[in-house]
Amino acid sequence: MNVPNSGVRRIRKAVFPVAGLGTRFLPATKASPKEMLPVVDKPLVQYAVEEAVAAGVEVMVFVNGRNKRAIPDHFDKAYELERELEARGKQKLLDIVRGIVPENVTCVYIRQPAALGLGHAVLCAQPVIGNDPFAVLLADDLLDGRDKPVLAQMCDTYAEYGASILAVEQVPTSHTDQYGIVQLGKKPGKVAEIEGMVEKPKPEVAPSNLAVVGRYVLTPRIFELIRELPRGAGGEYQLTDAIAGLLPYEKVFAYQFDGKRYDCGSKLGYLQANVEYALRHPDVADDFRAYLQQAVEEGLLETPA
Repeated sequence: MNVPNSGVRRIRKAVFPVAGLGTRFLPATKASPKEMLPVVDKPLVQYAVEEAVAAGVEVMVFVNGRNKRAIPDHFDKAYELERELEARGKQKLLDIVRGIVPENVTCVYIRQPAALGLGHAVLCAQPVIGNDPFAVLLADDLLDGRDKPVLAQMCDTYAEYGASILAVEQVPTSHTDQYGIVQLGKKPGKVAEIEGMVEKPKPEVAPSNLAVVGRYVLTPRIFELIRELPRGAGGEYQLTDAIAGLLPYEKVFAYQFDGKRYDCGSKLGYLQANVEYALRHPDVADDFRAYLQQAVEEGLLETPA
């Protein structure tokens, strides 16, 4: 194991690209961002922010688009709501509302002027990130680290290796054309150096089945690489392409995290997250479990003929 590098700056800033249209959830996302879709009783973006806070992040940079007012409103102070809750003696709810953003955390909002891809969204955050290492969190990938939040795991790994860290997981070979896929060096393992990356390769040419998922810890040199990018897959500036361009200059590591990923950008993954989080929620777990058992007994979960 590498010795922790005392000269490595800790990760204090995180970027949340939240300007996407969320077309897979229309019409629910026509007027509300997909990142505000709730899993039980919290929006997806709040889970991501809580994960960043648990990793020691103090500056949250939201790269948003037009019609995304719900996100800054959610993280803003709601004086009227707080007064109403306080007047009604609803202290538990008041504490929940006041605790959405800890006092030591700053939220910054930047407009992405056009939907030009994840790489472009990250580049929009450079004025705030500056020359610091930073994290990127995609809120529609809900990562449950169970024992330790996934970004905290990655920040520890960054402190040890002093290089960019990408969260990866194995996906079915038939799904490689949905992800950025990594090619590892000769010593694959939980943390492994990346030798190459391909954005959304067809299964027959994919270098592996290890897919990059929605958590990154990046060095600031990535901004220079994004600026040099031509448009890639889908006519967008792909972050995967920029990271591939970083490889000749710096080491980049793939990290197979401890935990479970819910792809809440898909309807199925979103429903799975709601069911499993509800089964652990202190307010509804027992009643919801009883309902599911009753549904099984009544045949509601049987496949229709």
